[in-house]
Amino acid sequence: METASLSARPFTEPGFKKPFLIAGPCSAETEEQVLATAAQMHEQGIKPDLFRAGIWKPRTRPGSFEGIGRPGLAWLKRVKEEYGWKTTTEVANTQHVFDALKAGVDALWIGARTTVNPFSVQEIADALVGVDIPVLIKNPINPDMSLWIGSLERLKKAGITRLGVIHRGFSSFGKSIYRNAPRWEIPIELIRQHPDLFIICDASHICGNRPGLWEVAQKAMDLNYDGIMLETHCNPDAAWSDAAQQVTGEGLKKILDRLVIREENTTDQKFIDNIEDIRHQIDVVDNEILNMLGERMKLADKIGLFKKLNNISILQPSRWNEILEKTQEKGGKLGLSTDFVSKFLGAIHEESINHQEKVMNES
Repeated sequence: METASLSARPFTEPGFKKPFLIAGPCSAETEEQVLATAAQMHEQGIKPDLFRAGIWKPRTRPGSFEGIGRPGLAWLKRVKEEYGWKTTTEVANTQHVFDALKAGVDALWIGARTTVNPFSVQEIADALVGVDIPVLIKNPINPDMSLWIGSLERLKKAGITRLGVIHRGFSSFGKSIYRNAPRWEIPIELIRQHPDLFIICDASHICGNRPGLWEVAQKAMDLNYDGIMLETHCNPDAAWSDAAQQVTGEGLKKILDRLVIREENTTDQKFIDNIEDIRHQIDVVDNEILNMLGERMKLADKIGLFKKLNNISILQPSRWNEILEKTQEKGGKLGLSTDFVSKFLGAIHEESINHQEKVMNES
């Protein structure tokens, strides 16, 4: 369901230069560590749009470092005083909000574990009534876009006019090259529905490791994200939390230097003419695909009728496996990834089952 604009005012000042950078340690551990991290970034010529540090850290299991708490806010304040950088931190309840606002934190974000709980988000929204501070909301840990949008709506109703989202990936079971599966289609759909919404990619939490950071950050830029969040630590290997995904100031500089920032539009008429011609060709192919899919479903209806007359079950696993294997092999020769072919065929198979089920259960 599409809704009205979720952010009444731009999250940033007009004319900001991409990427909007949020950087700093996963956790504020000591005053020395926070200031040393800021010093490293400054020495590399990096000026983050927001300097981040986790003050309160929701952990999956007890016994892990759960943040230094309120004293860490004073360290953020020192960074702001010494370098003139705006600061941000995560809040998960009313007291966090009050403490952060009292310490002069410039922007807040709501974490993935909090976004899943409407009661917690509402508590934060209630605490922010009358305080128009920029707020970013991370996607919930599970791939539920309604929860994500619902959190934004709660903040909007509380009077927050500068809202944005952080894409940090989604939890999944099993082995993966990512700590949190990006599921790019979900934030893409969110921005399709709300194109004015400010969006940041938290490459650190998607990757969970240093080697993959640039690739994820670059993909976000290729998809026209507004900015990136990269966890930065003066000594990552000694970090008290999420050591594997943090980089030094020098490492951050290398990532930023490699990033290619794409333009959303151009006035080059030759480019416009060429791309419109290619898009027209794509539209023709898409129409052909849709017509062929329609014909395929008519055949599925016929199969459903034959199965009904002979009292045969809809699902035929051996037949499905045969189709999947043959099509994946052929798709590979055509330059299509196995993952795409599996998803595409899976969607067709599901629709085919729905057609057969309708035919077989008609009176």
